[in-house]
Amino acid sequence: MLQRVRSSQWVRIALLVVILCFCGYGLATEWPRVVPVLAELHWYSVAASAVAAAAAAGCMMLAWRTLLADLGSPLPVLVAARVTFVAQLGKYVPGAIWSFAAHIELGHDYQVPRRRGAASVLMALAVAAGTGLLISAVTLPLAAPAAARHYRFLLFAIPLIAVCLLPKVMHRLLNVALRVVRQQPLERPVSWRGLGIALAWTLLGWLLLGLQASFLLADVTSAGPRTWLLGIGAYTLACTLALLVVVAPNGIGAREVVLVAALAPVLPASTALAVALVARLMTTLSDLAWGAFGLALKRHARASTAAALASPAGQPVGPVPLIHQAGKHRKTARSLVP
Repeated sequence: MLQRVRSSQWVRIALLVVILCFCGYGLATEWPRVVPVLAELHWYSVAASAVAAAAAAGCMMLAWRTLLADLGSPLPVLVAARVTFVAQLGKYVPGAIWSFAAHIELGHDYQVPRRRGAASVLMALAVAAGTGLLISAVTLPLAAPAAARHYRFLLFAIPLIAVCLLPKVMHRLLNVALRVVRQQPLERPVSWRGLGIALAWTLLGWLLLGLQASFLLADVTSAGPRTWLLGIGAYTLACTLALLVVVAPNGIGAREVVLVAALAPVLPASTALAVALVARLMTTLSDLAWGAFGLALKRHARASTAAALASPAGQPVGPVPLIHQAGKHRKTARSLVP
């Protein structure tokens, strides 16, 4: 099956259609419960939440791109955006394998070795989990000590994740995982500089995701400055724990349960659920918008290839070589989507 996905354009188109159907189903089931809440929220709060969700996705993409480049496969920003935002649509299909596999195969279309693609995605997830728990550990006790006590056992995971994120330790763990799946080991570990830049982008991404919920939260409660800390801490914790629920499409259900529990000190359960549902809607719309942007970028890749071939020397310039190579070998490494 995986070989067919790699080689057949029609199989990839069929998978994309299935993914979009799952996205549409998710929107259709959420919409009736979200409409009454949207009517009570100010338009500017909803707009700010949507912008924060989209900006957060961009930051997470840049974090992954940094790790991949540090492993030896730099991609132009637009190519990295295409790979990430099209691949992330796969998370709406039950099971974590779809988005993960799409990330690897789309990267391979642009000459990224599969072992580097797999390692970079795993590293990005580990960085996201560690920074997410860290932000929650700092903000939740300040905003809602009662809620924080229920999740203090997660504090023990932070030192463990931090040790695993050490470049040499991570390199060994990834090579063990690659050996299990019969892939060649990584040529080099990620550098401290690359890890630091990825951490910075991921922290910014989590803060923006927290603001996504905080904008909505501030519109339905008057808890003052604590509202913003609570929104950041609660939503970051909910998203981080939802990463572990691989059988649920994009953590649906798990994220909302954790968020409602964390917001309990400030909001009634019904209002907290409403905020969670609207935040979910903003995330889904952001993913679909970025996904459409990623799909449209294939034309940019084709245009770049044509420009490179039309150059006097017949050689691509700047970031074009990766795209040119993907076009040159399109018979064996076709794109995941049309």
